[in-house]
Amino acid sequence: MAAPMELSCWGGDWGLPSLHPESLTVMAYAKFSGAPLTVNTINNSWSTPKADVPVLISEDTVISQPAKILNFLRKQRYNADYELSAKQGADTLAYIALLEEKLLPALLHTFWVEAENYCSVTKPWFASRIPFPLSLYLPGKMSREALNRILLTRGGPPLYSLTEVEAQIYRDAKECLNLLSKRLGTSQFFFGNTPTTLDAFVFGFLAPVYKVCFPRVQLQEHLKQLTNLCRFCDDILTCYFKLTITDG
Repeated sequence: MAAPMELSCWGGDWGLPSLHPESLTVMAYAKFSGAPLTVNTINNSWSTPKADVPVLISEDTVISQPAKILNFLRKQRYNADYELSAKQGADTLAYIALLEEKLLPALLHTFWVEAENYCSVTKPWFASRIPFPLSLYLPGKMSREALNRILLTRGGPPLYSLTEVEAQIYRDAKECLNLLSKRLGTSQFFFGNTPTTLDAFVFGFLAPVYKVCFPRVQLQEHLKQLTNLCRFCDDILTCYFKLTITDG
């Protein structure tokens, strides 16, 4: 009998099983591959003083980071990619790299750096799910880490000011969304009729942008013009999360 597997992750709202892109990616892959995860969403009784979720625990094994968790699931024979060709496998890696380089900075900015979004949505939402007194500290730490990550990848010459960096990351993100929309076309998933690792990553990155109600929504407005990507997110939510969607 396979060892039980427990996933600790941030919970959901706005019709999403999680607001957290990395958590959503792992949750989606588990659904696609049939991996029997027990999902524990973080609430204000949480006692671990770290923000490196999602975390998968199976017996004595503790794994964080989506790519490592997915590799572990594949080793347990929960593989959503077994029908992919070598070229499709290479394309998967290339598109995931594109997401992390071009879309992630704008996603982090939307949630954690854009002041109006952070103060009215992100900070109170996460603080309400973190025990006191960590709730006073951890959202600010996550915001600073997001800004540092953005500046680390985008803050060098020729982009010296934060305003220039912000303009560039949103241009890059919109270009990335356009490429994803063109690649998906009229297909149900990125490699046909069966979801794979790439679909899990794209869903994890796009669904929070698509669904969370922010006051500042320039990335969401662009995404909503790409109707095939919106349909892609809606289909995964309907088909794979119909029993797990909560109101937070």
